[in-house]
Amino acid sequence: MNKQQLASKIWASANKMRSKIEANEYKDYILGFIFYKFLSDKVVELAIKEDMTDGLQPQYLTEENSEWAEHCRQTLGYFIAYNDLFSTWIKPVRNFSVGDVRDALIRFARLINPAHEKVYKGIFDTLQNGLSKLGESAGAQTKAVQNLLNLIKDIPTDDRQDYDVLGFIYEYLISNFAANAGKKAGEFYTPHEVALMMSEIVAHHLSDKSEIKIYDPTSGSGSLLLNIGRSVAKYLDKDKITYYAQELKEATYNLTRMNLVMRGIHPDNIVVRNGDTLEEDWPWFDDSDPTSTYDPLYCDAVVSNPPYSQEWYPREETASDPRYKKYGVAPKGTADYAFLLHDLYHVKPGGIMTIVLPHGVLFRGGNEEEIRRNLIENNNIDAIIGLPANIFFGTGIPTIVMVLRQKRDRDDVLFVDASKGFIKVGKNNQLRARDIRKIVDAVTERREMPKFSRCVDREEIRKNDYNLNIPRYVNSAEADEQWDIYATMFGGIPNNELDRFANWWDIFPSLRNELFSPVNEAYSKLIPSPDRIFDTIRRNPEVSEYQLRYIEAVNPLRDALIDIVVNPLSSPERLRRLNPAIEFNSFSAHLFEVIKPFSLIDSYAAYQILEDNWRKITYDLETLQSEGIEAANAVDENIIIKKKDGKDVEVQDGWVGRILPFELVQRELLGTELGKLAKLQEERDTTIGRIAEILESLPEAEGATPWIKDDGSAFVPKELKAKVKKIKQEFGSKLPEDSAEAMLVEADKLLDLEKKQKKAVSEATDILQEETIALIKKLPMKDILHLLVAKWIEPVRKGIANLFDKEVKDFAEKLDALDTKYCDTLVNIDERIAKSEKSLASLIDNLTGSDFDMAGLREFQKLLRHE
Repeated sequence: MNKQQLASKIWASANKMRSKIEANEYKDYILGFIFYKFLSDKVVELAIKEDMTDGLQPQYLTEENSEWAEHCRQTLGYFIAYNDLFSTWIKPVRNFSVGDVRDALIRFARLINPAHEKVYKGIFDTLQNGLSKLGESAGAQTKAVQNLLNLIKDIPTDDRQDYDVLGFIYEYLISNFAANAGKKAGEFYTPHEVALMMSEIVAHHLSDKSEIKIYDPTSGSGSLLLNIGRSVAKYLDKDKITYYAQELKEATYNLTRMNLVMRGIHPDNIVVRNGDTLEEDWPWFDDSDPTSTYDPLYCDAVVSNPPYSQEWYPREETASDPRYKKYGVAPKGTADYAFLLHDLYHVKPGGIMTIVLPHGVLFRGGNEEEIRRNLIENNNIDAIIGLPANIFFGTGIPTIVMVLRQKRDRDDVLFVDASKGFIKVGKNNQLRARDIRKIVDAVTERREMPKFSRCVDREEIRKNDYNLNIPRYVNSAEADEQWDIYATMFGGIPNNELDRFANWWDIFPSLRNELFSPVNEAYSKLIPSPDRIFDTIRRNPEVSEYQLRYIEAVNPLRDALIDIVVNPLSSPERLRRLNPAIEFNSFSAHLFEVIKPFSLIDSYAAYQILEDNWRKITYDLETLQSEGIEAANAVDENIIIKKKDGKDVEVQDGWVGRILPFELVQRELLGTELGKLAKLQEERDTTIGRIAEILESLPEAEGATPWIKDDGSAFVPKELKAKVKKIKQEFGSKLPEDSAEAMLVEADKLLDLEKKQKKAVSEATDILQEETIALIKKLPMKDILHLLVAKWIEPVRKGIANLFDKEVKDFAEKLDALDTKYCDTLVNIDERIAKSEKSLASLIDNLTGSDFDMAGLREFQKLLRHE
């Protein structure tokens, strides 16, 4: 299974265990055991690499083998003996108990390499202390642990998978816990999309470095650090990145350490600290040797998502703290700027920092206004990015990301209003890939975009009294709807409203005259009928030529994609070396260059199409890299969840291709067989439709009609057959045409036919499935590659090629709306009202009634005739 399927299965397991523990507590167990499995697998890998064992025989992998134990400690930072390995625990012949876990964790703590105690010491405390919650007895606890071990035993940790699989599972779980546990979980989780956006900005700034230090003073789950590491690793050796992390809460501090280690970061490159960031600045000195270890921390990048507006109580001496004395002290009770200044202090002169903060830091007064002034005058603020509301778990308040540097060669600030670009996912808003890319492009290229980003010089900010509220500098609001008084009264479309589409008229000079004719010097009218606007635009020679050039430009992308992700599959070595993340960055850059000459095409929409499909490609590639190309020939049970005796149980519902969907294989290689099945289904649907027509056409019968269901939705076959038998006895073969009796007899025949057709469809479906399974299992490489082109490449090609038609459709809809806006003039409406009043007044003459009624009607006639 790929990592997404595995993560979903783990989440399903968390839901099953809710009777024992809360979903948010589940992470302490599942993540602890995943981490322990990871460490165990590393010991096994080392043993195999060193040729220490023959089939991992126990006598070689014991603590008594001191040479081996010490080698493990020096190489990995810890030692796990054979009996304590995860793989040993799950052996079917072993008499496993929860006590084995407790004993193993105690031994692990004892056998950590002293040089790496900061990384590993106490890392399993939460897991160890929580085992007793899994059941009231040792037997119940053992059973619960065994279920967890069996659940995660298939998680791959080999070199071919890199380390992203465990990281993905980790982030998947944390994001679900955050979504389901409210603020408590959200406090230490930065949504992946926000972390990725921040990381790409940082990585771009550090792309020319050969070695870097990165630091998160409120590290939480460690997601910000890891995303930066992954982004920066595109430009330099990942072993040249040192990670510094500080976290106040012990359980969360353990999550940071686990996540860093699980991503394959060497312990020598992990420097972590459990402490209060604001009260205990990093780390100043080691308690065991204060003098020689004194070493203030300065990093190439600092990132953080601190708790918003956290209470803090600065002391008198805080004003002289080197972190704050240049800028000012954040006010009592609101630590936002304390965190910001802490971060900035630890940035090297050529470094960069990004921090998530509540929107209020941009305009609140008092001490915060003083700090803002000093940050602007010291030229530290590089960019301010306004994020969508409700984007963080557990809080709906608007947030921003601020980008700062110690030294800059310009004195402006880039303001980005990214609050409008998102997709709704459940209760939260989420940045899309296109939104992230647009923000990153704006910041890294200092790019100004209408209603999105703008560079503002320091003098303008001074005039605004250092108020940095984004709407003061970027107006992203939609323009108010305007109504032309002349067009409203007499019709026609104002030319100045048509002028708003200058981007179309400039590219296609003949198009405006083809769509509109002048009414007078200031107004025009639409020439084609509203339903013909799209076709008129498409038929325009200039538009046709533009589309042809666009298709010719994007068509080669198909072959380029095939060469990147499909052709390597024919070579195990090329498949192993294929890095989807690196290839995506290279190809997406090429995509932007290809689309750049076509200004009508939204390049970020094209990027989103690529990213959406690339995610699916990556999932398949992970499986192929892990299992080999043979995975494309694999067919798996389709497991679904069904209710049984009030419980969710897993049952098989057919089969699915591990890589190749049945529908795709049938469409591409079993077209004839698929066509036969489709014809049978069509015939059955026709029969079902005719039965429904008869049911609807039957006259309502008086009294009970047992051959029709009470809700009138269907016939009751047994009762209908009995009724038809009586009809035939009464009428014989001479049934009145179109009578209810004739319709019931026909319905009875059709029900018998539908039953046979249903059986034929079911048999044909089973045969087609068997043929599909047999075909997939023996597919040659040529057909596998053909099918993967259809699955991976064609959706990208079609999606990007269709973007121009989408733009034409949107443009046509806007023109139609503009025509509709003014086509019904007030003059016409007034004429129709007058005609209706006159007609109604005439009709009153035909009414009769009492003297009082007639007097009232005559007065009403006067009003209608405006007398």
